[in-house]
Amino acid sequence: MLPIEQACFWLANLPPHPVHALAGTVRADVAIVGAGLTGLWTALFLKELDPAREVAVVEQGIAAWGASGRNAGMLAETVDHGHAAAIEHFGEAEAARLARLGEKNVAEMIAFLAERGVDCDFEPTGRMMVALTEAQVLEAQRAVETAARLGVHTYAFRDREAVQAEVHSPLYRGAVSVRGGGILDPAKLTDGLRREAERRGVTVYERSPVVAVRTHGSGASVETAGGRIDASRVVLATSAYTHRLLPRVARWFLPLWDYILVSEPLDERQWHAVGWRGRQGISDGRTFFNYYRPTRDGRVLWGTSEAVYYRGDRVGPECEHSEPHYAALRESWRRHFPQLADLRFEYAWGGAICSTTRLTPFFGHAHDGRVLYGLGFTGHGLGTTRIAGRILAHLALERRSDLLDLTLVRRKPFPLPPGPLRGFAVDRVTRDLRRVDEGGAPSVFLRLLDRLGIGFSS
Repeated sequence: MLPIEQACFWLANLPPHPVHALAGTVRADVAIVGAGLTGLWTALFLKELDPAREVAVVEQGIAAWGASGRNAGMLAETVDHGHAAAIEHFGEAEAARLARLGEKNVAEMIAFLAERGVDCDFEPTGRMMVALTEAQVLEAQRAVETAARLGVHTYAFRDREAVQAEVHSPLYRGAVSVRGGGILDPAKLTDGLRREAERRGVTVYERSPVVAVRTHGSGASVETAGGRIDASRVVLATSAYTHRLLPRVARWFLPLWDYILVSEPLDERQWHAVGWRGRQGISDGRTFFNYYRPTRDGRVLWGTSEAVYYRGDRVGPECEHSEPHYAALRESWRRHFPQLADLRFEYAWGGAICSTTRLTPFFGHAHDGRVLYGLGFTGHGLGTTRIAGRILAHLALERRSDLLDLTLVRRKPFPLPPGPLRGFAVDRVTRDLRRVDEGGAPSVFLRLLDRLGIGFSS
């Protein structure tokens, strides 16, 4: 199997840049572990709030090496996994607030990219969620109604004829189309944020795996094999890898692995066969859904949310490839688009998703507030990491913000079972959800989790 920087389409095509590893002991006001989207947005907001602060970011690979550079590149405005889920977890008033926050965040982000000249191949195509069954058609109609209840008017229902005219798949019976957001190259986005952070005076150290975070006096240190950063505050922006440095957070999230394929370029005849003139990101209405979008150079990215949990919360290189998932992805492509059943896929990779039981991020601190963290984006990090960066910057500088009043900041999600029970729970939920996706009724176990407000997805 290829190493991730060759296997992942985005990373393999990212232009190289000079890399500086951490060497010796340096000092910063705030040290950030992780040069992905969360870490770099945090650094940028720290500099916005207080340009004089010394900020250093340290990363085990290159910027975008983790989930930030391995995702599908589909920018959505939702902070949660749907407006109905937000109402269930936070109540209607706060769900409406999250909806407004998500739309405002994406608009600000797009304006920032244009203003700063961050070229990440952004296309404002919106997105579409397609229904494969009559039950999913009804769910799509309810999603439009729920969005309208919250004051969101960018959702529209499309019937079978309309969606089939747009994207030529025999499986599609209807859809929800959403204006706003779009598709982009996530590795280019992350690398562009790195350049912007450095321009503002942030120091970024790459190829510097952190081995420990230790506290001393009134501060903390980030230690690598080659050096150390002494800081007043440390921010862990390490997503599904956070438990390696702070084991206590493992109770609130699952590291799950999603897998993605990217095809050979399609020619004009092939694009005509599938339609897809709107070039929007698409997902289907199942719990374990496929998600997909075109790339700038005319390929198709094809992913699955049927994520894998590796016992012991493993997130090592041995998880980065899964032949059974690649085979299942190729088969699902053939079901959706039999007219292009022979399409070849040239790239294949996996990435770790950080999932919580309420399907939204959470925040916290350790070591008397000297170490902060924010994680748990559950597959929606492309936009939500910007909100998290603003939250973490205010927490690190002890500045007031209305964002700190959000329930997802003030309260942790429902904890997950420990040890061996964790793997059993994931296996049971996965089996039961597959039956639901195949048209079966939810099991007693799933109904119990639903009453407790617990979700499992990526």
